Amino acid sequence: MEQPVSRIVIVGGGTAGWLAACLLAARGDRTARPPLSVTLIESPDVATVGVGEGTWPTMRRTLERIGLSEADFLRRCEASFKQGSRFDGWRTGAEGEQYFHPFTPPVDGQAADLVAAWADDPLARPFAETVSAQPGICAQDLAPRQRGMPDYAGALNYAYHLDAGKLAALLAEHGTQVLGVRHLRDHVTRVVPGEGGDIAAVELRGAGEIAGDLFLDCTGHAALLIGGHHGVPFVDWSDVLFNDRALAVQVPVAPGSAIASQTNATAHAAGWLWDIGLPTRRGVGCVYASAFLSDAAAEETLAAYLARTAPDVDRSALSFRKLAFRSGHRERFWQGNCLAIGLAAGFLEPLEASAIVLIELSLNALLDGFPRTRGAMERHARRFNDLFRYRWDRIVEFLKLHYVPSVRSEPYWQAHRDPASIPARLQELLALWRDQPPSRADLPMVDEIFPAASYQYVLYGMGWPAPPPSRIAGETQAQVAQQLAAAAQRARVLAASLPTNRAYLDAVRADALPRQMETVR
Repeated sequence: MEQPVSRIVIVGGGTAGWLAACLLAARGDRTARPPLSVTLIESPDVATVGVGEGTWPTMRRTLERIGLSEADFLRRCEASFKQGSRFDGWRTGAEGEQYFHPFTPPVDGQAADLVAAWADDPLARPFAETVSAQPGICAQDLAPRQRGMPDYAGALNYAYHLDAGKLAALLAEHGTQVLGVRHLRDHVTRVVPGEGGDIAAVELRGAGEIAGDLFLDCTGHAALLIGGHHGVPFVDWSDVLFNDRALAVQVPVAPGSAIASQTNATAHAAGWLWDIGLPTRRGVGCVYASAFLSDAAAEETLAAYLARTAPDVDRSALSFRKLAFRSGHRERFWQGNCLAIGLAAGFLEPLEASAIVLIELSLNALLDGFPRTRGAMERHARRFNDLFRYRWDRIVEFLKLHYVPSVRSEPYWQAHRDPASIPARLQELLALWRDQPPSRADLPMVDEIFPAASYQYVLYGMGWPAPPPSRIAGETQAQVAQQLAAAAQRARVLAASLPTNRAYLDAVRADALPRQMETVR
């Protein structure tokens, strides 16, 4: 009988490693023989990147499946609610120009009818504000849920902003103390090859050899197993996505100050700045392309932004961190009995926060198609690789979409509009979208990371012209007007009933104080 896949060895910690450990341990059948064992090896010599602070709504289901309470997560990870992204200055760079990409889809209706009604709107409202209640809620810094709702339920779709280091620490504690994950703080000195190109074990500096049936490479950019051992090539997308540097900083905020409901992405001459609000600080960073902007100029760009948005903060007391990256991914993600998760699989510039959701989707695909034996692994690997090559390609196209409709005049933005830098499939879709809005026919997978609605929000937020009227009859103007009026009414009702982010999160933190005092006594 062939050896069952029961010993999972995860090399690397951080968000990727600990999400993998917790999900696998939580989903493992404890009655199986042999039972699933999960070992995570974390080098004490290697620091995690720990910058990414944005998630997607998938994180709610992930945390629920692991067995964490939402309130504990919010407190322990210094988390806040994220309801989408706001883009400032991306089209022309003019003061006050902005658009939203909310998490909640447009009101029900055919895309062509909704876009036509928006184009004919005498109020000339932005597209997202016309078809969704969420941008109005975000503009008022409101939470997407009320305190009395069950964990992970909301009046609007939402995700989180969080402290990535604290998330990893919470997952490590929960994984080891509740879910039975074996945690080794040790350094891998050698990968021990097995039969047919497999990995038989990893050798540790202190603990010796740790054998496994399936190895998850969560070693970050080092890609120790998938790249270092297997030599799987890297697919470079830097000719499409030019950004390769970031300068990050954490900015303290005053108690009681407003907490934004979205990631704010502000365009500059050769890239963009992120701004993420947490209860006690903001995570701010300048993303840029070194071919178009020097490090010194990037520092000046970030300094100017902080002077404008945090004038009372002593910038000399802040700690700035420089990061270099290359947008791309492995040619294959699953090789033999090794699966790359997180940065080991690849990384694309942090626009639209695709990094953590790719970790979640990779783990879900593994769990949904978990190989029973080593002999079944090749078939699972082929299916996994096909699926995730599709997903990475779609993310590249979606990120590129944020740049192509811009009419900014700086060389960086002009280069983004060069057809030679636009993937062929995206060029074809952009031509099609002159005649009709993005639809499910363009993005047919049931679980697209970015569905057609996301493309609509970005395209029409960036000033893409509405298609000419169709000769095929759809819903009547009265029907569409009724749906849009319902969205406006929903926005008013929610605005009157939802608390601010600050009020909600301060109350969550205050709830923990009596328990902490009781523990001390």
